[in-house]
Amino acid sequence: MNNPISSLFQIQYPIIQGGMVWCSGWKLAAAVSNAGGLGLIGSGSMSPDLLEEHILKCKAATSKPFGVNIPLLYPHAEAHIQTLLKHEVKIVFTSAGNPATYTSMLKAAGCKVVHVIANTKFALKAMDAGVDAIVAEGFEAGGHNGREETTTFCLLPQIAAIAKVPIIAAGGMLDGRSWLAAEVLGAQGIQVGSRFAICQESSAHPNYKAAVIAAKEGDTQLCLKKLTPVRMLKNDFYQEVEKLELAGASKETLKELLGKGRSKKGILEGDLVQGELEIGEISALLNKVETAQEIIDDFVNTYAAAKRGLTYQNLLA
Repeated sequence: MNNPISSLFQIQYPIIQGGMVWCSGWKLAAAVSNAGGLGLIGSGSMSPDLLEEHILKCKAATSKPFGVNIPLLYPHAEAHIQTLLKHEVKIVFTSAGNPATYTSMLKAAGCKVVHVIANTKFALKAMDAGVDAIVAEGFEAGGHNGREETTTFCLLPQIAAIAKVPIIAAGGMLDGRSWLAAEVLGAQGIQVGSRFAICQESSAHPNYKAAVIAAKEGDTQLCLKKLTPVRMLKNDFYQEVEKLELAGASKETLKELLGKGRSKKGILEGDLVQGELEIGEISALLNKVETAQEIIDDFVNTYAAAKRGLTYQNLLA
């Protein structure tokens, strides 16, 4: 499939796997890349030594392009950049921070750089910094998110109106119908998080995957906006957060409740009571654990069917 995103990354399909903490290790990234998409290692939950291990294992597991996602506000961001340069990783997705910090350095080393944004202000900043593409992520997405609470299909036309680089849509990407809809609104590719978060190759705990599959409409919520906004499943920990937020708790009080390792406790260790269970709104539509190959195949097949103009009912048949 020849389009600006598949050409930029030299991949078969313009489908990017989100670099999710505690889910996106080398097994998932390699599986997605081998299936024709672009796999990303999620470095936000890794030490520099562990990231190096995952990069080397991913290189051994696939000959296809793959990348690394780096949340710039995380403590190991600078060390991770050096690890990428050392091992000549040529695709870097940055998020949660100033895109100008490392973009020029990475570009000088021959990297393709993409930055995740949730509003027009940061889209302009990312383009000014010289990125090769931007991820426009709506607040349907799981994990860390934009304070503006702009939905993907409201955000995309705004970004398309000012974009000088290709756009990758993220947030609520369920299947080929979502992909085609995003394309109509100005995206050249899509980034898929939640569906890959519970796939077979994801490193997330089986308890977490089961909780996501059991989720219904309204079971996720964007919260902790005084810190860094995050969408998560509603559980006992979320109820504690909600109670404090309704009482007008300070940033410091919320930070004390959050503590350290909440997302690890929930996603990697499977604590469904006190863990932070980050996931997108499409969790209400997910009902099984699939392989990365099955997910890519389904996106491609349902995209082709949608483009042929089949009805919604026929697509579900």
